[in-house]
Amino acid sequence: MLRRIELEVLATVDRGDTISELATKLDHSESYLSRTVSDLVEKGLVYTERDGRRKRVVPSDARAVERYQDLVRQHSHIEFPELLTGKALEVLYYLDQPRTVAEIADRSDNYRNTVNRVLKRFCDRGLVGTDAGRYEFNADFDRLYEFARELAHHLHRHRLEVVAQKGTILWENYDEFLAQAEMEINADEFHETGLARFAAFNLRFLLTGHRYYFYDGEPDVVSPAELCCHTLLIDDGSRHRSYCLLLLSHVDVNEDDLCEQAAKYGLEDEIDALLQYLETHGEIEDSHLPEWSEFQELAAEYEVDLLQ
Repeated sequence: MLRRIELEVLATVDRGDTISELATKLDHSESYLSRTVSDLVEKGLVYTERDGRRKRVVPSDARAVERYQDLVRQHSHIEFPELLTGKALEVLYYLDQPRTVAEIADRSDNYRNTVNRVLKRFCDRGLVGTDAGRYEFNADFDRLYEFARELAHHLHRHRLEVVAQKGTILWENYDEFLAQAEMEINADEFHETGLARFAAFNLRFLLTGHRYYFYDGEPDVVSPAELCCHTLLIDDGSRHRSYCLLLLSHVDVNEDDLCEQAAKYGLEDEIDALLQYLETHGEIEDSHLPEWSEFQELAAEYEVDLLQ
């Protein structure tokens, strides 16, 4: 997410430092610092001001920058730029409560030995401890978690604003987010989802004025299992749940994949209810789901064959 040199600049820069002054402080060449500052400007973490022939670097008012600089000031003996490189911020992002290595590995999609290696680094410095196999922050170092969260959110917001200024983030994790926009987004890493995506599976619904996109940094398209979860995150009312039921009836969705996606988005109960509804032909009590006869009519309207 951030390179060590970028973390060094954010930890060191005072309002109004020039590139030359930063280069002296950090013992790097001016050309290297200039490129680093440009990267931070692109991420919205600093900006520059002209002062005659000099360019001054100013930290942005992003909460992530404020959180980080507060940590650096209050714990000046800790080399945060060294600690927070590699997978560290990603692991800390998922340490919002005491968790095991396995839990963090599952949530962050990393190998357990990678998570172990990161946590050992923080344990050795006394920033993280363990209790009954679960890792948690010591003292006030849970602010590292706050920094990781604020930084991820800031970068997500910044990516979204580049392509859709009035966009809204509906869900996010460390490196992905679901967004609502008022315009079409044409960018490789943003994948259309929501009701518009159902058309790819020959299910066409009346659309609202909003568009929905999933960002994951990959060129993949949204799968049926992901689409079902995204639809519930956008609106978990009865209409959208009925549309998900149509999709699950119409497309061969791998149930293991669907359950895995449900766990990722915190929708285990909702997805389980949809699957039970279809398996029992509506014989479950859930006010968010239609009567079976109503769903049969809806399926017939959209030419979806229901399994008997």
